[in-house]
Amino acid sequence: MTPVLLDYARLLLRRNEDMNLTGADTVEEIVSRHILDSLAVERFLPRGGRVVDVGSGAGFPGLPLAAAMPDTEFTLLDAREKRVAFLEEACAELGIKNALCVCGRAEELALLPDWRESFDAAVSRAVARLNTLSELCVPLVKQGGVFVAMKGADCAGEAAEAAFALRRLGAPEYSVESYEADGIAYAAVVAKKSEMTPEGFPRRFSKIKKNPLQE
Repeated sequence: MTPVLLDYARLLLRRNEDMNLTGADTVEEIVSRHILDSLAVERFLPRGGRVVDVGSGAGFPGLPLAAAMPDTEFTLLDAREKRVAFLEEACAELGIKNALCVCGRAEELALLPDWRESFDAAVSRAVARLNTLSELCVPLVKQGGVFVAMKGADCAGEAAEAAFALRRLGAPEYSVESYEADGIAYAAVVAKKSEMTPEGFPRRFSKIKKNPLQE
């Protein structure tokens, strides 16, 4: 574990009392449950491009990944101003210069020309069920890019449920990649985007949540 990421864990603990950033209450627990899990998906991401972390929250997985991949540009996106303020503080204190912290909603930003299909990869951890999350993330990814959804080890059924949504949004090919971090089993759904996302997607979040894409 690098000193930068240990400092990140300590900063999380200092800010956790008034911001409720994590349920972990020791540096060791933050490293085990959050940082090592975040770093484990580096293998699925392209280097040297642009990656957006949708629903970054306290910074997982985007901030540890930015620290580990200094040649890659990360956008840490969250809809809550307090969380984004914390991310900006963390990046400044830790000296992470390849991460841009943005307050906004993915389903709104993906309709803007500067955002739509502009990232080489989108990654998200513990944000929403995959058939909902896909509509928030895939429209941000360019053709030839990848969407990585971090899930629990038993996510094969959730991935199958989301297959129609992924196909409809332009990412018909996906795989469920199992991995371990500090002895804990996880999986990531890795979807390759091969087609442009059709106009009309993403929809408003109320519609996405109420009627996820399904056959």
